[in-house]
Amino acid sequence: MNYQKHKSEESVEDYLETILLLGKQMPQVRSVDVANELNYSKPSVSVAMKNLRQKHYVTVSDEGYIQLTEEGRALAETVYERHSLISGWLVSLGVNPETAAEDACRMEHDISAESFAAIKKCISALMETGAAAAE
Repeated sequence: MNYQKHKSEESVEDYLETILLLGKQMPQVRSVDVANELNYSKPSVSVAMKNLRQKHYVTVSDEGYIQLTEEGRALAETVYERHSLISGWLVSLGVNPETAAEDACRMEHDISAESFAAIKKCISALMETGAAAAE
């Protein structure tokens, strides 16, 4: 039986990835920062933050600062690794960087762990071969 993630699961992953990346750019992340980054309305982000808190992916301080929980950070880093690797791979194949980023954003949610591991292994092997050839 094939399994496809629902849009709500993709949305959770997108929010977590965004919080992770914003956290690398600024000392504190707030809902307004997420709304601005994703170009979503503040009420939509507020509802999403409630959902992420209920799933124990984030905590939100009294001041409104968002922190990823250990589980939330692990999921965000997995999604970001997939996005980065797939996007870079597509660019190396000659795909326009903007298109590669958009495609990677879609692919990062639906690819199985097994397929991603195989792609990652293949890319690593190609890079090692290329590095050895350059020496």
